[in-house]
Amino acid sequence: MAAAIDFYFDFSSPYGYLAATKIEALAAKHGRCVNWRPMLLGAAMKVTGGLPLPQIPLKGDYARRDFVRSARFHGAPFRVPSSFPISTVPAVRAFYWAQAKDPVKSISLAKALYKAYFADDADISRVEEVIRVATDVGFNSEEVAAGIGDQAVKDKTKAEVDAAIGKGVFGSPFIIIDGEPFWGIDRFDQIEKWLATGGW
Repeated sequence: MAAAIDFYFDFSSPYGYLAATKIEALAAKHGRCVNWRPMLLGAAMKVTGGLPLPQIPLKGDYARRDFVRSARFHGAPFRVPSSFPISTVPAVRAFYWAQAKDPVKSISLAKALYKAYFADDADISRVEEVIRVATDVGFNSEEVAAGIGDQAVKDKTKAEVDAAIGKGVFGSPFIIIDGEPFWGIDRFDQIEKWLATGGW
């Protein structure tokens, strides 16, 4: 089987959310699997000097409109969350804890966290909300709570974020296929062609 696709994303990214609804079907169509790799855009922005889209004059107003329009285009349930953007540290830690415990179910958790935030307006910056979502997916609440606070999980999260930045990841979604990077949901047509043809 061909190498897996690396899918980097931030749980506070609307475009990452849209990509998460499409990436697995796209990969499977071309005989690939997906490595889900949540990261923290805040850490990348410290390197790039960037700001969250809503904080950028003119661009922020456009982005809020584009989030909603893009969600309609891709057929994904969406509402701009009451708190946006947010810290997603608890969500990322929960994912990496879950991945070590049950890799398949961790992907369900990632999708559920995204849906909770962008469809149901749940504040997944709160540990309690992350635990609730993880419990709904089938994880034990006490184990999730312990996992989020575990030093090894914190270290794993930091290592993953550092590794992502080391590979040039600066946005969400950020997809790497056989070493070739693609940034943004609007690159999915290119990704489709790249997977079909082997690149150009």
